[in-house]
Amino acid sequence: MTKSEIAVSFFKQGFNCAQALLAVYSAEFNLEQETALKIGSPIGGGMGRRGETCGAVAGAFMIIGLKYGMSRPDDKKAKDRTYDLVENFMDKFKAHNNSIVCRELLGCDIKSPGATRIAKDKGPKYIQDAVKILEEIT
Repeated sequence: MTKSEIAVSFFKQGFNCAQALLAVYSAEFNLEQETALKIGSPIGGGMGRRGETCGAVAGAFMIIGLKYGMSRPDDKKAKDRTYDLVENFMDKFKAHNNSIVCRELLGCDIKSPGATRIAKDKGPKYIQDAVKILEEIT
């Protein structure tokens, strides 16, 4: 199975978009899968079901940070590279989906009746897009 397919399978099990991405990439960073799932758990539904930044997008940002992020305060090169990759990711995701905002992507308030069904139907596409873009730019 591809990373994209595995991520979608996590989502279909009931994990949110951020968890699905983090779970797939966790082994690459020696991050226990359970820890990755816990880190991603509050990010779903557009940041704690607020409909803000898409969980797949936020999960991708965390993966970029794990791979390229700065770990020393004087590492300007890593900081700049990370921000450049995040900007590139956002541009590509927006080009595919017109937004990075969960409620705009789903076309509804995440807390509204029926939103869970809509998210389950539409979520896999955003997860697949996020993985595809990560694979292209990292």
